Amino acid sequence: MMKNILFVILIHLFISVNISCNSKRENKKVDSQKELFVTGKVISILDGDTYDILLEGNKTVRIRMEGIDAPERGMPFYKVSKKHLSDLGFGKIVRIEINDTDSDGRFIAFTYLNDSTELSHEMIKSGLAWHFKKYNSDSVLATLEIKARELRIGLWVDESPMPPWRNRELHRNGISTKDSFKINEANK
Repeated sequence: MMKNILFVILIHLFISVNISCNSKRENKKVDSQKELFVTGKVISILDGDTYDILLEGNKTVRIRMEGIDAPERGMPFYKVSKKHLSDLGFGKIVRIEINDTDSDGRFIAFTYLNDSTELSHEMIKSGLAWHFKKYNSDSVLATLEIKARELRIGLWVDESPMPPWRNRELHRNGISTKDSFKINEANK
């Protein structure tokens, strides 16, 4: 536990120094109340909303994508969602906009490709994640989800797909969701 806390503190320090150096090069002020920006290479995809990034100095950091919640293992579209995120970002240099950390010590961030494509928006647009309204009020993400629902793409082919937060809640209460989904193997 102490090791994890120390690691998070070191990463914050590393990011602060990196931002300070970047802002001096760009002649911009960095407001400590605003988001933190860092660049690194995506080296691992855990699921449709979480990945690992390699920063300068060979520091690996786990990123939880801002504003979305993707299907959990065993849920419909888990594999499809994970693969889509991998196709979008794996092995690429990305710029992350860190907004917070979660209870697991992961950085919560928006992720930008070199062409300014933002990955949370792409996952919602593809119908492979929910807008996580409980923790994010981004109107663009909300609109993209509505559009994906209307077009019935991705997980929205189901009239009322179970959101991941409901799946996790049932599991916490000891309720299995194993037989809750009527899906074919390709969409698992």
